[in-house]
Amino acid sequence: MDFDKDKAIALLNKIMELELAGVVRYTHYSLMVYGYNRIPVVEWLQKQAEEGLLHAHKAGELVTLLGGYPSLAIGPLLEKHHQDIGDILRESLAHESESCAAYYQLLELTQGKSVLLEDYARSLIVEEEMHADEVNKMLRRTGKTGVYEIPKS
Repeated sequence: MDFDKDKAIALLNKIMELELAGVVRYTHYSLMVYGYNRIPVVEWLQKQAEEGLLHAHKAGELVTLLGGYPSLAIGPLLEKHHQDIGDILRESLAHESESCAAYYQLLELTQGKSVLLEDYARSLIVEEEMHADEVNKMLRRTGKTGVYEIPKS
């Protein structure tokens, strides 16, 4: 392996922390949904939490494969206490973007140097981008085909 293992371990630990933060976020979000669409939205959010836990576990396994120590930290949690499903989805989209960026960094570091880590990064990028697309479509208004853009603050 001719890549910086320490940097790969650090990125994998960052990914693990982000995914664990996602587990907490989605679990919290699932408790904060009210209204007519509560049941399907809560089920979707719970599924996202379960998926985040699987992603965190896989990142941790790769940390130990490389001889590192899995982080006990967790990524950034909620800064705002949203109860509106639109706000929840927008915050989710921002979180997914941060996670995807970490996977892209891992891909860049390992591309052509580790089939295992390159394939892992690619597969998670696909999952994260598909998830972001799902959230994006939920944020669009009926009849609007353009991509939802997060408003600039």
